[in-house]
Formats: sequence, structure tokens, C-alpha cells
Amino acid sequence: MDIDELNDKFGIEGEIGFMELDGDLPFITITNKYAEADICLYGAQITRFRPMRTTDVLWMSPYSVFEKGKAIRGGIPVCFPWFGPHVSDSSMPQHGFARTSMWEVTEVETLDRGESYVSLQLKSSEETKAYWPYDFVAEIIVVIGETLSVTLKVTNSSDSEISYTSALHTYFNLSAIENIKIAGLKNTHYENQLDGNRYVQEEDLLGISEATTRHYFDTEADCVIHDPYFNRSIRIAKEGSKCSTVWNPGAEASAQMNDMPNDGYETFVCLETVNKINDQIYLAPGESHETTAVLSVE
Repeated sequence: MDIDELNDKFGIEGEIGFMELDGDLPFITITNKYAEADICLYGAQITRFRPMRTTDVLWMSPYSVFEKGKAIRGGIPVCFPWFGPHVSDSSMPQHGFARTSMWEVTEVETLDRGESYVSLQLKSSEETKAYWPYDFVAEIIVVIGETLSVTLKVTNSSDSEISYTSALHTYFNLSAIENIKIAGLKNTHYENQLDGNRYVQEEDLLGISEATTRHYFDTEADCVIHDPYFNRSIRIAKEGSKCSTVWNPGAEASAQMNDMPNDGYETFVCLETVNKINDQIYLAPGESHETTAVLSVE
């Protein structure tokens, strides 16, 4: 559908509309009494969530490339059907193909309390089977209200078992990386991707002073990003996920990324809702799994 057709079929006057924004990609724009948000149909990627009483919760790179075939840097990328590099073929796209696919709008409505509900869908096709030879239906279900709720629902529509890994790879907007502390991970086991070893976090609060890639596993706990200079804390609650990833590239890696400013690492942290390590998802034919992250500002 083109923009006019999307507006005719799914638009809600004064609340939900469709327009071409960055790079001529189609976006859903949402404004209700609680918040403002933007969702790009390319990747089903939420690029903005701003509750009415605070600044943007999500970080977007000013150098992000909004172009088909390339990933958008920032917001909430959807990693599926694998998270990170492909396990056996390094030529496959990092984090799978969902974040560089066009998704279809399937439902839009205003809920009883005034929240905005949006559902998008990606189905298996000849294009996806070039990367992953299975039949599936993936849905991104977004509810914008006092909180931002994001659900990745995957259904196995093939006649054999499938398995996948995934992530809601959320970039959080910070006053400065040195200002923040992350709660909720004490006594949790994690894999340090940078040295390949496993540890247990002993400190109550995690601060970040260098490049960090930690995959915490066997955890369903809420995490909270405390940012006193923005006078807020961001809570990340989740369901259907037993792994949480904390990532910040640090100065050296940030300077090597074409779609990020050299100092980009200073104003974001990724705290991701993940299915990985010992939480890989297995689905029998007809089965579904839902991975949900709920973001709130305190």
C-alpha cells in the first residue's frame, strides 16, 4: 500500500497517521494523551517514544541511514530469526533479516483508556527463505500509552519444529553514559562477549565506563536505568525472555561505525530483551512464542 492507502485504511484522525519521513521510508506516527511515537514499517522499528512529561526515551543516531538493505541505528531494532552473527555462516546478515524487511500493517485501534494499538506482520516468503528455510508468521504488537509495550510474537506455520533466537534491541537515550546506573542484575550470571568468559555480577548497580557487551542469562527480572541528570528512571519489564543484554560500544568501536558519531556511545545504552544462550526458542508446528518488553518512566 502507498501512504494514501494506508491512511485511508488504518489512519485514525488526530491520533494515528502514515507518512514518509527519513529516506522516504513509510512511518506510522502516533500522538495520544499519553505520548508520541514513530514506527517505521521497514523493520517494524520504533524510532521514537516520548511520554508527555519527559524527553525522548529512545536514542536515535543522527547518522543513521534510512535506506532499504541497511539497518536503522537506534530505537528498537527487531532481531530475528537470530541475534548476533549467524551461528554457521558469517555471510548472513547480522541479527537476522527482520530489521531489514518491510512489514505489513494488520491492525490499528484506540483502546478503551486511550492507548494506541498497532500490529505489524512479516510472513515467510521466497525472500526470507533465502536466509532461513522455514514457514513462519512474525508479529510486532505495540501499545503506546503511559508505558510502551512491544511484543514480538512468532508462530511456526511449517510442518516441522523450528528454533530461533531474537532480541528487542532497545537503545535508551541518556544524559551521559557516566551518569547512569543500572539496577536489577545483581547476583546474575552473564557471558562477557568481549572476552568470552562467564561471571556473576556482584555489585548492586552496574555502571559503564568502557566498552561493554554482557549477556545476562537465567533472568526474568525488571531492570531500571537510573539517570539523575535527566531526573528520571526507566524501567524495563519483560515476559517470554530469560536473557538480558547490556551493550555500549565504547569510544573505539563507536568511532569505527559509519552510522554513529564518534561520541555517540556517550549518550545511549542498549538494554535488550533477548532469547539467546539457554533461552533459544523451539516451536512445534502451530506453536507460538511471545517476547515482550514494557518500558516505563519513573
